[in-house]
Amino acid sequence: MVVIMFMSVALVALLCVVAYKLAVYALPFMLGVTAAQFAYQTGSGLIGAALVGLVAAGVAFGILALLFDTLRQPVLRLIVALIFAAPAAVAGYALVHGVSREAVPSEIWRQIFCIIGGGFVGVSALIRLAAPVGAQSAR
Repeated sequence: MVVIMFMSVALVALLCVVAYKLAVYALPFMLGVTAAQFAYQTGSGLIGAALVGLVAAGVAFGILALLFDTLRQPVLRLIVALIFAAPAAVAGYALVHGVSREAVPSEIWRQIFCIIGGGFVGVSALIRLAAPVGAQSAR
């Protein structure tokens, strides 16, 4: 049982690192999936839904890149970063919940771990996205 708990903590840490690296793509991915589901439910078929999802995700990511290239005021960049970091926090919460579902028997502790994991992913995504203009090119 202890080995499973240590493996769970290690896996959560690894997945939080992956979520940190992919936090920029959380909102475009979610919008793409939602657009694909809508297109499929309205009768577009699998290929049409996949194309609609890819286009929607690409447009969302393009808008993110355009906003970060054109906005120079820190407050506006912070607002855009908050909009894009919120889905990353939700994804971090869901990630920790999926990993800890079987390893943590207490529902209260599972929720505490999920909130902490989601908070770490959301804050790290916010810090990564809201970095000053000069620091973005260094990454």
